[in-house]
Amino acid sequence: MLAEDGVLLREGLIELLGRCGHTVVAAVGEAPALLAAAEEHAPDIVVTDVRMPPGFQDEGLHAAVRLRERRPALPVLVLSQYVQRAYASDLLDSGDGTGVGYLLKDRVGQVEEFMDALGAVADGGTVVDPEVVRQLLRRRRDPLERLTPREREVLALIAEGRSNAAIARALVVSDAAVGKHISGILTKLDLPPGEDTHRRVLAVLAYLRA
Repeated sequence: MLAEDGVLLREGLIELLGRCGHTVVAAVGEAPALLAAAEEHAPDIVVTDVRMPPGFQDEGLHAAVRLRERRPALPVLVLSQYVQRAYASDLLDSGDGTGVGYLLKDRVGQVEEFMDALGAVADGGTVVDPEVVRQLLRRRRDPLERLTPREREVLALIAEGRSNAAIARALVVSDAAVGKHISGILTKLDLPPGEDTHRRVLAVLAYLRA
């Protein structure tokens, strides 16, 4: 099953997969449709983009993680224009860690390499783009190394569930100063764009994993 919102790439992948002996049971362009189609068709493997409608952020990758939660043994190969680190780790850790892949879209142009990766994931292997590995390892060494001591204090208080006002009182600073520190934290942790509440949760997870 294929999930890709770009019509030209989607049609190209359908043709490529067909030429290589695979049957595409469904091809969709939105994350909700991906979840529904996977439920309906029970595919042998899912190939999905990261950024998809409706929000064009990380819907495809998030859907892939949800699919693996429902069917831990479902092989999933994610294609991305860039490394989305917020969910890449969750995807690679999903299920029992087998039958999963994360490739940059540049690999699709290298047909033999792409088909080898697809086959490996379908057979239960794990395939990760070298650039993804580099970025994940760099982040896991110390995701907080770019933060100032004050920003670390603010993040620790966020992890305790405190509001901006409560943080300001604890550190004896203004609410505006707290807001500036939080903005700096979210930027330095390279968190994806989105609702601030969600980004604060991701920041806390980075703090707890450090």
